[in-house]
Amino acid sequence: MGKTKTRKPHVHAASSSGRKSTSLHSRAKGPQKGLTFDDVWAMFQETDRKWQETDRLIKENALQMKETDRQMKETDRKISKLGSRIGQLIEHLAASNIIEKFRALDYNFTQISRNHCIEDETGRFLAEIDLLLENGDCAMVVEVKSLLTRTDVKEHRKRLETLRNYADKRNDKRKFYGAVAAALLNKDARAFALESGMYVVEQTGDTVRIEAPEKPGFW
Repeated sequence: MGKTKTRKPHVHAASSSGRKSTSLHSRAKGPQKGLTFDDVWAMFQETDRKWQETDRLIKENALQMKETDRQMKETDRKISKLGSRIGQLIEHLAASNIIEKFRALDYNFTQISRNHCIEDETGRFLAEIDLLLENGDCAMVVEVKSLLTRTDVKEHRKRLETLRNYADKRNDKRKFYGAVAAALLNKDARAFALESGMYVVEQTGDTVRIEAPEKPGFW
């Protein structure tokens, strides 16, 4: 018997290859355009412009820092001058006849101290009293300013409350009266201090003038 030949299926390679070729062709990219001299020159010019702008900003910032430093030094100088002026005023009040002036208002103070610091039992700072006039029954707490403002009066009221709490913890039963002293006083601050029950001490030449509130307050 003769062998029967098995036929292999015919593969259309050309057709398959044709479709693949077409697919690759469709994804192929066209040639990219190269940079021209004008493109490169424009890039250099833009970079140079940015560097110049950065340099300008750096110089402006340096000038601002220099001006800020000048202003800070000027502020420090003014604060130092102000502190010196307040110190001189405190010295003047202590050396003047302020005790005699208060004696005329029925306060017989026997001691006077300057820059009196108040600290709690742990050494924590509580308050500083510019001028403190004392006797066994009461004390006058004087806050000294070159220019008195309403805010200064409010702060002094808080200072007196702090002193009252401090004294209560130590069984100190004395009454604490408040006074404000200044080289310059505006009408609003003066009126507010008097309304708050504080005495107003004003420098007049070599002496002082004390204005009493209608109803003296105590803490």
